[in-house]
Amino acid sequence: MTQHSQPMAARAVKTNPLAPEVEQLLSAMDEARALTLELVAHLSSEDLGKVHSPIMSPLVWDLGHIAAYEDLWIAHRLGGRDLLRADLAGLYDAFETPRAVRGEIEALRPQAAREYMAAVRSHTIETLLREGLDDGVICEMVLRHELQHSETMRQTMALAGLLPPGEPTLEPMGIAEGWLEIPAGPFEMGADADVFSYDNERARHTARTDAFAIGHRPVCNASWMHFSEGGGYERREWWSAEGWAWKEEYDITHHPDVAAGHPQAPVCHVSWFEADAFARAHGARLPTEAEWEKAATWTQGHGGELRGVGQVWEWTASPFGGYPGFQAHPYREYSEVFFGDSYRVLRGASWATHPRVASRTFRNWDLPQRRQIFSGVRLARDV
Repeated sequence: MTQHSQPMAARAVKTNPLAPEVEQLLSAMDEARALTLELVAHLSSEDLGKVHSPIMSPLVWDLGHIAAYEDLWIAHRLGGRDLLRADLAGLYDAFETPRAVRGEIEALRPQAAREYMAAVRSHTIETLLREGLDDGVICEMVLRHELQHSETMRQTMALAGLLPPGEPTLEPMGIAEGWLEIPAGPFEMGADADVFSYDNERARHTARTDAFAIGHRPVCNASWMHFSEGGGYERREWWSAEGWAWKEEYDITHHPDVAAGHPQAPVCHVSWFEADAFARAHGARLPTEAEWEKAATWTQGHGGELRGVGQVWEWTASPFGGYPGFQAHPYREYSEVFFGDSYRVLRGASWATHPRVASRTFRNWDLPQRRQIFSGVRLARDV
């Protein structure tokens, strides 16, 4: 490998020795960037620039946004430097430019977006050579932001039929159906103080649940097809009023991937409304967020553990909100602006979630009608 074919961070480290933690961070950022670019390498400029769904961004917008976010947080806010392209700040701000208009704006074209990503990375390296990581929180947030966008981009690609060969990787579950019973009592909920976490995972606090049972594994495609073919999308008594209205307005039935997938693989692309109806049809319910985390962090010594976590996000019954003692950090738009009854929490991870992002305390959220996400369901019931 020649010097010029090495990752940008590796070339910087070769000529400017860095503290080990900075070198590790830059190496991880290089790996994330390689994954991002590899993900879209098979796509044409037309595919990258097209609006594939009104609820998703053009893929080329995601590329520019990844770069702009990195420059804003590392070079500008951590390093106190001018933005590399101040003229692009509003264009790639997720709140100033909502998804509904991202296909109408003059975003960077694919090659220009890639060049912008590379230029920002050089700006980042220069900043970290001078400033170091500080406490590391901002740099880790930027790294995970790019990794999270790779999953968002996969959602868009799935809607458009553009996923790379071999994806998705949803595997049959060699796990028998059954229930894990969790006794009533307190447990510690939320992220530990000594690990990176998002503001909505803090503060760690004592939560309490009543006794409950939760499925050993997520619901599989075969069970969902049985529900669908047995009138699951026709039986009004199984649906909430809001869910039924949504289903009727959009003529919703099971997602095509359910019938096409392996019968014993976890069901995917399920909305909260559908998950709620399925649970009702089976005399069960969705777990609360506290129940899910308690079960997910339960030890085998108490009689079992959740199985199959990480193939699909799992809907919970809980609306998205802050924990006791919540403080927005480092900016309130990450999660606080989404608090309220409109959004439901998902837990676990999906096949498309990078391991660095996935944890048993990470909280995902979305609107109850959304099913572009790689979401499934695990049932719960009272005992």
